[in-house]
Amino acid sequence: MIIVIPMENSIKVPYNEHMHFEHENWKSELAFWKNDIRSFTNRLSTMVTRWPKEEVVKDLEYFQSEFVIFGAKIDDFEEAIEDHEANMADHGQLENRALHIALTKQHAAYRMKMEKQRQKYTDLKKDFFRFLSKNS
Repeated sequence: MIIVIPMENSIKVPYNEHMHFEHENWKSELAFWKNDIRSFTNRLSTMVTRWPKEEVVKDLEYFQSEFVIFGAKIDDFEEAIEDHEANMADHGQLENRALHIALTKQHAAYRMKMEKQRQKYTDLKKDFFRFLSKNS
């Protein structure tokens, strides 16, 4: 259910339980990505010994770097979700409309970041599998 807070530009504010539900889905998705990144990194480790060609090693280093960066972003996102959850819990009982709007805007920003990360993850995974296909 969505409540509408009357203002100049009516802003729809979802109940905290809906934001929490979305957070839980994000955390599951992030855990899945984290597991994939671990698997991809292990695959890179086995390839290093098999493919000593310089151009392949450069690609291996590129993917290793991307996986480290992406893993750090996952960790950052997990921390941000936990912080947002705590903030929602701390302020959930308050009737401060401005606070609820701020939390909702913050949640919408996280949703946009998650969507961007989802696309980046998809692109990275596609690139990695293309690389594997080319070098197997």
